[in-house]
Amino acid sequence: MKPHPVTAPTLTESELGEIRTLIEHRSAILLDSSRERFFSTRVREYLEEKGLPSGTDLLRQVRGSSIEYEALLERLLTQETSFFRYPAVYEALEKTILPEVQERKFWDNPRTLRIWSAGCSTGEEPYSIAISVCDALKFAEAWEVEILATDISRKALRHAERGTYSKRSLQDVSLGQVENYFTAGKHGYQVKPRIRRMISFVQMNLVESVYVGRIDCIFCMNVLMYFSDERRLAILRRFYDALEPGGYFLLGHAETLSNVPMKFEPVVIGDCRLYRKPGAAEASARRVPAVAEGAS
Repeated sequence: MKPHPVTAPTLTESELGEIRTLIEHRSAILLDSSRERFFSTRVREYLEEKGLPSGTDLLRQVRGSSIEYEALLERLLTQETSFFRYPAVYEALEKTILPEVQERKFWDNPRTLRIWSAGCSTGEEPYSIAISVCDALKFAEAWEVEILATDISRKALRHAERGTYSKRSLQDVSLGQVENYFTAGKHGYQVKPRIRRMISFVQMNLVESVYVGRIDCIFCMNVLMYFSDERRLAILRRFYDALEPGGYFLLGHAETLSNVPMKFEPVVIGDCRLYRKPGAAEASARRVPAVAEGAS
């Protein structure tokens, strides 16, 4: 007997629209027309994997179960990342940002350094930041370092918390850094405890108003593109408010800040463009009108 042919699931434009609306309503993530092909392909693959006959069946399933909804969301979020993904960014961190923080806070007691990896995915970014801090910060042991690593994906965070990576994924990590910060094992390379202790992994949707304290530097690489203009502006305002005066904000390679009311100062260092929040003295000077020479 010939096997019965497998019927491909049906997925209409209307069903895709309902799925897109559901995701935006529950997570504020906007999968707009610029990602239409990616979105429809991932939804269709998910339908086939689950053995569901139609988009309507998928909608019924994700509306009835938070677990199923999160599983679908995981499939639709790209988790493309790597260690030291943008080398110019980490060079700016080591040669400009960290020396500035060290100079500004050298006499503080305690000396604190707080960096936020917003959209940390599977952990390569916050671990790269931690390695850079250890390499660049003089007397690193004399500092209280916290790297806040947040992501909406529970699955990605579980991977990050394990801190185990393949040899291939460490191709952009120097041999000296691999030796200093990883332990080789039968399942891959494990991040050493002193690096792991610097990082707090937390599930967070960036649209939620969660107090994170004062931050010296924020990494938000290729994340804001998933939100509407209105949501993006609200997130940027929260970032700006959280930054210490003189703190830095870093975006992805192809992203820029334009037409935003926050007074970020663009700074170009080599091949890296980053943004700085004015220091307290600079902000104060801007508020005081300049007095013309010779005026009485």
